[in-house]
Amino acid sequence: MPTIAIVGAGPGLGLSIAKVFGGHGFDVALISRTKDKLDALVADLTEAQITAEAFPADAGDPAQLTAALQAAIARFGRIDVLEFSPHAGLAITEPKEVTIDTLRPQIDSLLYGAVAAVQAVLPGMLDAKSGTLLFTTGGGAIDPYPMLATINIAQAGQRNFAINLHNTLADEGIYAACVAINLMIATKAPEGVPYRSPNEIALDYWTLHTTRTQAEHFIGA
Repeated sequence: MPTIAIVGAGPGLGLSIAKVFGGHGFDVALISRTKDKLDALVADLTEAQITAEAFPADAGDPAQLTAALQAAIARFGRIDVLEFSPHAGLAITEPKEVTIDTLRPQIDSLLYGAVAAVQAVLPGMLDAKSGTLLFTTGGGAIDPYPMLATINIAQAGQRNFAINLHNTLADEGIYAACVAINLMIATKAPEGVPYRSPNEIALDYWTLHTTRTQAEHFIGA
């Protein structure tokens, strides 16, 4: 069975992506900070007859994240698809207020975490000459929102990393892409607020994985 590892797995988009890939025969490795929440996701997937296992780790701690992914590789053989979408908190920070201390948590989780995750799974993908790396950011990675300055800086770095991977790994059988989501992920939203359901968005990830062409996918109104 192929395996997808979802870093930052939660009950919204992460679970929906797990169900889409699981429905196509993938085993699922779920990674996020809280074991109890992960266990609930595993139970949901198990009920849907999808093989899943939890590997608790903080994406902002490279050693923890690497250990979790190595444990997932030991359990499932290798990681065929990595989906990286940890939540580092919605920190409201104007550009003029950015400091090293306010920026560090976002860089640790969203950028350093992405690098650590790739370092953990890429060797197996290169050996197999096959693999998919999908990175999820917000729309501010492309067109910054002033009040989300620290998040946007980290997401922009992650986007750059993803596109660079796309441009340099294709000849080795590895597909990489950045997914920028610029709307509310929900089944409903206040009037005038653009949104899409997590189940609908998750289908885009499957399309990216199977078509393997574009370096970037923008989901907006």
